[in-house]
Amino acid sequence: MEKKEKLYEGKAKIIYATDDPKLVVQYFKDDATAFNGEKKGTIKDKGVYNCAISSFIFQHLEEQGIKTHFVERLNDREMLVKKVEIIPIEVVMRNYIAGSLVKRLGFEEGIKLNHPIVEYYYKNDDLGDPMINDYHIKFLRLATERQLSEIKMLSFQIDTIIKMLFSPINLNLVDFKLEFGFPYNDGLPFTQILLADEISGDTCRLWDTKTNEKLDKDRFRFDLGDVENAYHEIYSRLIKYEKNNYYIGS
Repeated sequence: MEKKEKLYEGKAKIIYATDDPKLVVQYFKDDATAFNGEKKGTIKDKGVYNCAISSFIFQHLEEQGIKTHFVERLNDREMLVKKVEIIPIEVVMRNYIAGSLVKRLGFEEGIKLNHPIVEYYYKNDDLGDPMINDYHIKFLRLATERQLSEIKMLSFQIDTIIKMLFSPINLNLVDFKLEFGFPYNDGLPFTQILLADEISGDTCRLWDTKTNEKLDKDRFRFDLGDVENAYHEIYSRLIKYEKNNYYIGS
């Protein structure tokens, strides 16, 4: 597989073309941003850890029947993935009160929800990724009712699978962001929705179940320190999970 020209560069990743029009290389950077790009910095080896964490989780989801863009991990910082057209909706699954939910609902951080909450955000940097609902999505023609129904169903399934994955390694999945897309089809009608982007310390809030220590990008957002160690801790716990034969397929 030959890596070719750069197709796109975002805040945390670079996408490169390959000699196969259906496949691209996803490169993970050490750059870090927060608060819609207002805060910027670098986290040493963040790209290495996020590539490993995301690869592990995507492979696990595939084994549980969730279709994703993941093909294989190529090296420390690169994943080979299916080329997708991203649906411009960020799905946020919430299991605990945290982040913006604290301010919006007026509850203290850390309260466990009696049922996961799903939220949608319009993926538009110029507008600051505003929160939207089903009717906004329909008006903006971001997805059909059937597609949105499938996205919602998949999001709840993914939430359950990842919570079960993290439970034995003492990680609480507080909330996390998902993105979906349609695979490259050379002009043919879209027929399948794939989970895309990444699932890592950048896109999840993860707290230690015993101490509630934050092990995610909140350490960068709020200057809590030990940011690199937090990402390393997530990775090391997943490796421990695999070595202890928890991991399905290991």
